[in-house]
Amino acid sequence: MQHPAPFYAARSSAGAALAITLAALVVIGGCPRRTPPDGPLAVRLQRIATGLSAPVDLVPAPDSSGRLFIVEQPGRIRVLTAEGELRDTPFLDLTEKIVALRPFGEERGLTSMTFHPAYASNGRLFVCYSAPPSAETTEGFDSQSIIAEFRVNPADGNLADPASERVILRIAQPQANHNGGQIAFGKDGYLYIGSGDGGAAGDAGLGHDIELGNGQDKRTLLGKILRIDVDGAQPYVIPADNPFVGVAGAAPEIFALGFRNPWRFSVDSRGRLFVADVGQAEQEEVNLVERGGNYGWRIREGVLCFGSIDGTCPSTDVDGAPLIEPILSYGHAGEGPLGKAVIGGYFYEGSAVSVLKNRYVFGDFTAGFASPDGMLFAAIEDADGRWTFDEIRVADNDTGRINRFILAFGRDAAGELYVLASSASGPLGTSGEVYKLLGE
Repeated sequence: MQHPAPFYAARSSAGAALAITLAALVVIGGCPRRTPPDGPLAVRLQRIATGLSAPVDLVPAPDSSGRLFIVEQPGRIRVLTAEGELRDTPFLDLTEKIVALRPFGEERGLTSMTFHPAYASNGRLFVCYSAPPSAETTEGFDSQSIIAEFRVNPADGNLADPASERVILRIAQPQANHNGGQIAFGKDGYLYIGSGDGGAAGDAGLGHDIELGNGQDKRTLLGKILRIDVDGAQPYVIPADNPFVGVAGAAPEIFALGFRNPWRFSVDSRGRLFVADVGQAEQEEVNLVERGGNYGWRIREGVLCFGSIDGTCPSTDVDGAPLIEPILSYGHAGEGPLGKAVIGGYFYEGSAVSVLKNRYVFGDFTAGFASPDGMLFAAIEDADGRWTFDEIRVADNDTGRINRFILAFGRDAAGELYVLASSASGPLGTSGEVYKLLGE
């Protein structure tokens, strides 16, 4: 996503580099003339916030105020009141801590926030942001992902205390892309962290294991879903049932592995963990992630074998554990739904859009990098456990699409869903908007 580049810059191949360059030079206009989606799934979009800079996360206030907190990639968290007012004063402003961002193809920045499950009593919140390298960062590395805790201002619930920062975890990033960068609490009360493979192409280069790649290397936190306990000793405690606790040569923070650039994950009311993983050149995927699971990168991209010279593809990892296939995948070319970078969403558990009931709602950044042409999808599981998905038609627009780059999704306290989008593909300007999904 140019950013929300997290998505589209995520693919660092020569073709992607060309696409990004073209996107930087093209004056964004209308969407390409594609056939409008035609099917039973349709929604209307209610614009609830405008004037944002690359909105990449939205979370509800953990109280009855009805407020929504919107994360802007350049480093601010904004408050949208229940009355629809976007407050000028940020809840938290971290722009001075953020690594210098590029206008296009940018995946770094302030990427996520989450409130502690006991926020009402302890006022704790957590963020993930990209900071410049420190003295401890390996020479030549680009930046570091910071997971940090802040406290709310006890005198004003619309302000966090910037002086209360406590760094929980630092993850050194070899390159500028594939940061992942979402954090959220699971039903078990632990903090989950999505970490990309460190960047570049093919999970190779400086900072990548030459034999395995970071996605398969259990020694590194890169290319993983991590799980930590932030309620014990500082800076954090490893949950005793993490799958690689006590395993020699494995980082105990790892919950699952084999990811390239997990751009957005979510947990439904049943505790299921949905993780969307941005592909490189051929496939996008959504995984239903389990403790200790290996989801394939860089052995596989989606359901395809990646980088095989003779066409063979292992079904297990280096330790003999099975590689788990995604529940959903789609390509960049060919038949069926096509896209460029998957944007993870949520299993719909609201009541306003009946056609989305019992469906996982997600999207794609854009059909073509040079134009804002994001797509909305909804997936459903059949009785045999197989998942299928269809494009959602936007009933408000003649094109049947949002006509924006899709950056992320959000969910409010009632389970209703929101799309975070922009007419710009990078973290410049204020063309970012938030839409609420409504029934047709």
